Amino acid sequence: MWAAVISRDSEADGQFYYSVLTTGVYCKPSCAARQPRRENVAFHRDTAGAERAGFRPCKRCKPDLPPLTARNRALVERICRLIEQAAEPPSLAMLAETVGMSPFNLQRTFKAVAGVTPKAYASAQRAKRLRTSLRRGDAVTDELHDAGFGSSSRFYAQADKLLGMHASDYRAGGGETEIRFAASQCTLGAIVVAASKKGICAILLGDDADCLINDLRRQFPAAKLSAGDARFDNWVAQAISFVDDPRIGLGLTLDIRGTAFQQRVWQALCDIPAGSTASYAAVADRIGQPSASRAVARACASNRIAVAIPCHRVVRQDGTLSGYRWGVERKQALLSKERSEGPQATTTGSRPE
Repeated sequence: MWAAVISRDSEADGQFYYSVLTTGVYCKPSCAARQPRRENVAFHRDTAGAERAGFRPCKRCKPDLPPLTARNRALVERICRLIEQAAEPPSLAMLAETVGMSPFNLQRTFKAVAGVTPKAYASAQRAKRLRTSLRRGDAVTDELHDAGFGSSSRFYAQADKLLGMHASDYRAGGGETEIRFAASQCTLGAIVVAASKKGICAILLGDDADCLINDLRRQFPAAKLSAGDARFDNWVAQAISFVDDPRIGLGLTLDIRGTAFQQRVWQALCDIPAGSTASYAAVADRIGQPSASRAVARACASNRIAVAIPCHRVVRQDGTLSGYRWGVERKQALLSKERSEGPQATTTGSRPE
């Protein structure tokens, strides 16, 4: 225990506490206070034991409070409830005043725990509330005000971003009025390519084309799926050629959908050079969320645009391959292909219409 105190071992926090006779306080092993003399130190199994012995909690490490991570998590949960229950999205200053923090510290703490800013979380909740109302068939002009929009113009300026479509289309159960798709074969097996009016919204890989088409239906349950025409077949051919030979690039715009956190992760993946890899922890560091490696892994697993959003370039901390939505063998094949073929061209270009 004394060795843990000397090294300020945070992993020992909660296992025991130490008190200092000369100061009258007790601390966690990781406390950053000046190191006491060994003869003045006693050890206690819990805070109650230290306080029965007549010691008070250190004001620096606060051993009588839950760990900082737990306190921050509870704080963020409280902020989330405040945002969800507010009639209009509260400002950062209002939230900070409510919880007794500075706006800067609140913003930093919230983003570290939730992966997004309070404003982004409020926007997501507002969109969620609006989607629920529109699914019930409520009037758009009524529900956009209930969702926290001060005017119709503010809502319609953001409708496509919030809903992925016009509000009237969403209320009609739409998604896109149509998603075109086609199934084929590539060097990695079966492939299904799908596109909305905005661009390629899915590149799925697998062993069986029918299973991939069913997966596409599950991912876009409200959309009307239809076979592509001859022009769309050209886009499919480009996507297949890109998967087979990443050097040529993908000259098509992507229709990327996901949470704010997922999109940050996917952008970071696109910044990993072809033929290179990065660990989940490294990607978390790149987006400024060093403790979010598990959330990064979930974002990778949620990616539905294979190869163009290169989640195959993310590996374990030791460099070994981890799971891949379309199979570890395909992940290995893609990495081997990139390493042998050199730098990859850009993945975006002209927009499908």
